[in-house]
Amino acid sequence: MFDIQKSEIQWGGQTLTLETGRVARQADGAVLATLGETVVLCAVTAAKSVKDGQDFFPLTVHYQEKYSAAGRIPGGFFKRERGATEKETLTSRLIDRPIRPLFPEGFYNEINVICQVLSYDGENEPDILAMIAASAALTISGLPFMGPIGCARVGYKDGEYILNPSNEAIKDSDLDLIVAATHGAVMMVESEAKELSEDVMLGAVVFAHDASRLVIDGIIDLAEKAAKDPWELPVAEDASDLKKQVKKLIGNGLEKAYKLTGKADRVAAIAEAKKAMHEHFKDADALTRLKANKLGKKLEGDIVRTAILKEGRRIDGRDTKTVRPIESMVHFLPRAHGSALFTRGETQSIVTTTLGTADAEQMIDGLNGLHYERFMLHYNFPPYSVGEVGRFGAPGRREIGHGKLAWRALNPVLPTKEEFPYTIRVLSDITESNGSSSMATVCGGSLAMMDAGVPLKRPVSGIAMGLILEGKDFAVISDILGDEDHLGDMDFKVAGTSEGITSLQMDIKIAGITEEIMKVALAQAHEGRAHILEEMAKALDTTRTELSAHAPRIETMTVPKEKIREIIGTGGKVIREIVATTGAKVDIEDDGTIKIASSDPEKIAAARKWIEGITLEAEIGKIYDGKVVNLVDFGAFVNFMGGKDGLVHVSEIKNERVAKVSDVLSEGQDVKVKVLEIDQRGKVRLSMRVVDQETGAELEDTRPPREAGDRPDRGPRREGGGGGGDRDGGRGPRGGGGGGDRNDRGPRGGGGGDRGGDRGPRRDRNDGDRPDRGGSNEETTFAPAFLTRED
Repeated sequence: MFDIQKSEIQWGGQTLTLETGRVARQADGAVLATLGETVVLCAVTAAKSVKDGQDFFPLTVHYQEKYSAAGRIPGGFFKRERGATEKETLTSRLIDRPIRPLFPEGFYNEINVICQVLSYDGENEPDILAMIAASAALTISGLPFMGPIGCARVGYKDGEYILNPSNEAIKDSDLDLIVAATHGAVMMVESEAKELSEDVMLGAVVFAHDASRLVIDGIIDLAEKAAKDPWELPVAEDASDLKKQVKKLIGNGLEKAYKLTGKADRVAAIAEAKKAMHEHFKDADALTRLKANKLGKKLEGDIVRTAILKEGRRIDGRDTKTVRPIESMVHFLPRAHGSALFTRGETQSIVTTTLGTADAEQMIDGLNGLHYERFMLHYNFPPYSVGEVGRFGAPGRREIGHGKLAWRALNPVLPTKEEFPYTIRVLSDITESNGSSSMATVCGGSLAMMDAGVPLKRPVSGIAMGLILEGKDFAVISDILGDEDHLGDMDFKVAGTSEGITSLQMDIKIAGITEEIMKVALAQAHEGRAHILEEMAKALDTTRTELSAHAPRIETMTVPKEKIREIIGTGGKVIREIVATTGAKVDIEDDGTIKIASSDPEKIAAARKWIEGITLEAEIGKIYDGKVVNLVDFGAFVNFMGGKDGLVHVSEIKNERVAKVSDVLSEGQDVKVKVLEIDQRGKVRLSMRVVDQETGAELEDTRPPREAGDRPDRGPRREGGGGGGDRDGGRGPRGGGGGGDRNDRGPRGGGGGDRGGDRGPRRDRNDGDRPDRGGSNEETTFAPAFLTRED
C-alpha cells in the first residue's frame, strides 16, 4: 500500500531520518523529518498554472507547532491552535529566506510550503528540522528548485563550536547561530552572540556550512529514490528586441535620475523617465506591458550595479565605505522613561524605552511550556515612512522579523535580572526609511535604554552591508540605501559593541556567497560600526545614573521562605492589603525575593516597613511607631512593625489613672509604644506611658513599684479563701489552704491553698451555701478560665 522511501545520516551524534511515501501522498512533495524524538512533517504543493498578469513569485511558507507534539493542551478559551505566534512567524521567515532565491527567474506558479511539528522531545529544536524537511520536500517534488539546501545550528563555548546544541546548552553558549547553505555557498545566516570577534563568527559560519553538506547528501540520497519527474518549463522567448526598445525609450532618463542624490528627486525623475515607455506600450497586450516593465526594472539594476563596480560611485554619490551623516538626540520625549531620535541619512527612528515591574513581563506559551520574557522590542513601519499610502495596523511578518533582529542585537548587553530588576520594553517607530531601518532601531534602542538608566554593558551600533556581484568581480558597500538593497545581491546586517559582534544576519538573492566575500564584508562592517558608535557617543556615551522621575523605582529585599505564607496571607488577604494601603506593587518569588515598586519612594518605604513588620521579631525594650486598631475595656490593641499587634493595658496608657480608654485613645490614632514583654505564645505587652508621644524618646518610669501588701484583700473564695499562691504555680483545692503545682490538679474539695494547687474531688453540690441543682457528684472535666489581673 505504501511506497516508503527513507534516508538516514549520522548528524551531530544523532540519527537524522528523512522519509516520504507514508503520509500526505497527494502533495507534490511530502517529507517526515525525525531527529531524536522530534518529528516535523513538511508538505509542498504548487499551482499548475499562473494567473494572468502576475509578475511576482507567490511563495508562502507556513510553520506551525502542534501543542500535542509536546503533550500539552493549548491555553485560552478555544483550546486549539490559532493565529501564528511570534516564534512560528519567525521560523516561517527563516525557511522562506534561503529557498526563495533558488527558484528560476520568471517562475510565477504559486507554491505553499507547510511545516507542522508533530512530536517534540524538548531537546532537538524543530525549526532546523522544519527547514531540512522543506528542502527535502521541494527537492523530490519535481518543482524547478535549484537546491537542495542544508542547515545547522551552532553554539560556541570555551573556544569550541557545538553542532546542534540542546536547549540547555544554548543557554550557556556564547553563540546561537543558524546557517542555511547549498553545497557550494552560504544562503542565509541568523545569529545572536555575546560580543564575539569577526574571526570567531566567520569560523562558526564555515563550521555550520560543513555540517550542512552532510544534510544535503542525505536529501540527495532520498531524491535518488523518490524524486518525481521535473516540471517542464516553457522556453523563454527572445526578448532582445524588446530590451533594445526599452533602453532606447528610458535609458538616458534613468541614468540621469540615478545621478540625483536625493531620494525624493530621484524617485520623481525615474517616474518621469518611465512615462515614455508607458506611453509607447499603452496599446500593447498585457503580457508585453508586463515584460516591458520588468525589462525597465532590470535596466535600473544594470545602471546602478555598473556605476558601483566600474566607477565606485553609488546612487547618493558616496564611495563604497562611507556611512551617511548621523544625528542622534536623547530625551527626545519628556514623559517617556527613555527616548532617542536616531537619523542616518534618510532613515530615521523614534525609539522609546519603558520600564515596568515583573507583572509587565510577556507571557509566552509554546512547546516548551509557559515562560516569561522581561525584554521586549517592538518595531513599526508605517507607510508614510517611505512616502506611500498603504495598510496601517497590526505588524506583519517583516515587522516582526526586523524587531527580532534588533532584539537579538541588544539582548546580549542587557544587565541580569538581579542587577536590574525591571521589565524593559523598547518601541521603535520608523518615521523615515531609505535603507536599514532595523539597524537604526538597534542604534536608537541602545541610546533610548541608556537614557532610561538601563545599565548596558556597552552601547551597540548596527550597519547594513550590500553586495554587487558580477562573475568574479564584486563590491561590498556599507550602509546601503533602499534601492541598493532591492537592486543588489545581498543584505548583510552586523550589530555589535566596541568589543565584538552581538548579531549577524545575512540574506542572499543569488545562489550564495563565498567565504572570501563574507570575510571582506565583516571587516568593512567593523569599520562602519566603530564610526557609528563614535557618532552616537556625541549624544550620550554612557548610561544615566538616575532613572526618569516618571519611571517606577524597584527595591529588592529578601525574607525567609517560611515567612512567605504570612506575607501573602490567607487567600492573598495580607498582600492585597499591603498593595491597596501603600499604593506600591509587590512581587514575591518562591526563593523569598520580594520586589517593591512605585514611582513614589515613600510608598516603597511604607510597603517595606509593613513587610519587615511581618517578618522581623519585636525586641523587648525597643520603641516602635504604631496605630491603634481596637479599643477594649481593659486597654487598646496597637499594630506596630506593620504586621504585629500588641496590647497596651489601661494602666500603661498614662501614669495617671485612666477611667475609660476611649477618653484617651481612638481607633486609627498614631502612637509610640515600647515593648515590655513577649510571652512564650508570642503575645506582646506594650506601654505608651514610658514614651514621649511627640518625640518618641524614652521617658523615665516615675511610677513607684507596688508592694505586695498594696494589693487589696479579695476575701475568702467560697469556702475558706485560701492563700494566693504563685500565679504560675499549681492550682490547689478551690477551698482552703494548700499549695501544689498548677498543672497537678488535685481534688476540687478541701481548702483553698495556692491558686494552682491540686484539685480534689468536687464537693457535694448540696453542701455549703449553693442550692441543690440536682447535679451529679461525679468528677467532671472543664476548660480552664483565663483571667487577667489588674495591677
